[in-house]
Amino acid sequence: MTSFRIAANELRRLTAGKLPKLAVAALVLVPLLYASFYLYANYDPYGRLSKLPAAIVNEDTGAQDRNVGREVTGEVVKSGTFGWHEASAGEAQQGVRDGKYSFAITIPKDFSSALLSSGNFTPEQATIRLTTNDANNYLSHTIANQVAEQIRTTIAEKVGAEAANRFLIGFSTIYGKTQEAANGATQLADGANRLRDGQQQLADGASQLATGSTQLSAGLNTLRSSTASLPDKTRQLADGAAQVSAGNAQVAAVGQTLASGSSDLQQQLNDADNQVAQRLRATGVPEAQVQQVLSVLRDLRSPVDQANAKVQNAASQLNRLADGSRQVAAGAAALADATPQLTSGIGQAADGANALSSGAAKLNDGEKTALDGTNQLATGAGQLRDGLNEGLKQIPNPNDPTRTATADTIADPVTVDSAGVASAGTYGAGLAPFFISLATWIGAFVLFLLLRPLSARALAAGVSPLRVAIGGWLASAVLGIAQVLVLFGAVTWLVGIHVAHPLGAIGFAVLASLTFTAIVHALNAMFGAVGKFLGLVLLVLQLVSAGGTFPWQTLPDALYPLHLVLPMGYVVDGLRHLLYTGASLESLLDIGVLCGWLVAAVMVSTLAARKQRVWTVSKLHPELSL
Repeated sequence: MTSFRIAANELRRLTAGKLPKLAVAALVLVPLLYASFYLYANYDPYGRLSKLPAAIVNEDTGAQDRNVGREVTGEVVKSGTFGWHEASAGEAQQGVRDGKYSFAITIPKDFSSALLSSGNFTPEQATIRLTTNDANNYLSHTIANQVAEQIRTTIAEKVGAEAANRFLIGFSTIYGKTQEAANGATQLADGANRLRDGQQQLADGASQLATGSTQLSAGLNTLRSSTASLPDKTRQLADGAAQVSAGNAQVAAVGQTLASGSSDLQQQLNDADNQVAQRLRATGVPEAQVQQVLSVLRDLRSPVDQANAKVQNAASQLNRLADGSRQVAAGAAALADATPQLTSGIGQAADGANALSSGAAKLNDGEKTALDGTNQLATGAGQLRDGLNEGLKQIPNPNDPTRTATADTIADPVTVDSAGVASAGTYGAGLAPFFISLATWIGAFVLFLLLRPLSARALAAGVSPLRVAIGGWLASAVLGIAQVLVLFGAVTWLVGIHVAHPLGAIGFAVLASLTFTAIVHALNAMFGAVGKFLGLVLLVLQLVSAGGTFPWQTLPDALYPLHLVLPMGYVVDGLRHLLYTGASLESLLDIGVLCGWLVAAVMVSTLAARKQRVWTVSKLHPELSL
């Protein structure tokens, strides 16, 4: 009798009637009911936190024209992360106590004043009060703590960003004022340089003025000494000019009389010519001869005509000489009258030039001193300009986007850049490896509520213990594979958990089922009814040591050996890789451990089959039977 025949006989026994068939179907569905319903119920609880009722109480009275509590309350309610309800302090307290609210967050009345106190250098920590009730749900307390911490962090970032922004705006103000000062210093330096250049020109001019005024003073003093006798001389000149003017006037009068007599003689000669011509015409002398006679007479009077012309010219010149003499006499008189004032003015000018020379010398000395001061001013203004411009480079002056980004970074300097190698996606998917493993063990356990671990007929027929052991295990192995296929179909298609490598994951789960059924089969074959109890004990030990929820490294040290030895932890680890990423070297270790347990379990079952071939009193009448 082969192992396969032994297994087939056991499966036929289980399906011989209607109720046994239903029982087998129930056994196949046990892992499905356990794992799929649990995973369905916990598929994404964080996505439904908006159904969790929570209260928020705002008692903040505000400060400095702001009510941060009202701002926070509005943002929290609008976020929709929970079923937020605004309530009074009494309503929130009673609601948490009665279970109406899972937890409550209270913002006290001094919240804004405490938050803004740092701006007045009277720092005070703001407080948010969290009210929980573990009688409602312990995880609600844990979630509430995280919510309160998130609200605290958000408020701290917000207030910190505002404070940093005001701080940076202060830098911008300092930058602007320093820039104005630098611009003023630049203008001052430019003006000082121009003043220095002008001062240099002024100093050069003052030097030239001092030299020129000295020369002017010397010249005017010489002129004053040279013109001291000028008034007497000009008076003598005026008197002489008056005498010459009087003499010239007399000569001009004589010349005018002579000119008048010459003019009269000329007129008389003209009349005589006319009379001669008339008498000649009267006596009948021809006109040609008359003209000849007049021509002879004109030749004869030519000297007289010339003399008359000279007399008239001389008389005219004498008149002009008399007029000029009078003008000279008048000018000389005016000069004589003005010369005392001129000499007095020259004296005053000389005195002024002396004073100017002295003042110019002092001015020259002062300008040299002023030039030194102006040079120092220009140098200092340049240093001030350069210092302010250099300091200006050290003062931050970010633009609005940069200032906002900088303020946000100051308020929240660290961020987390999550780079997950693999992601489960949801809470249910994260628990799937553990509950699939657990359901597979439970499925293997319940199979032996109906299956017989060893065939008594085969044992009685003397079949090899190895064949009997494998035959007893194969029946559970077939049903276990059916359990895994149904379970994976429900988990992926109905619950919606994504599997990265479906074939690999199913194959690994089949291996886990084969191993688990072999272990439970070995316990039942070796210990009988006690083996069922040992299967439960082994299940409990694996529940606490497999690391299905928390990382196994967080287990107490005493449980470390259980995790390293028992197979469920390796099943959980292998399924995590195959569900999320894919096979790895660690998966080979998991497969190796399961294969080792499988072989060991078959060997124990073989040993049990060998022992079962010997009939004893305890076997015929067992102390405990299930």
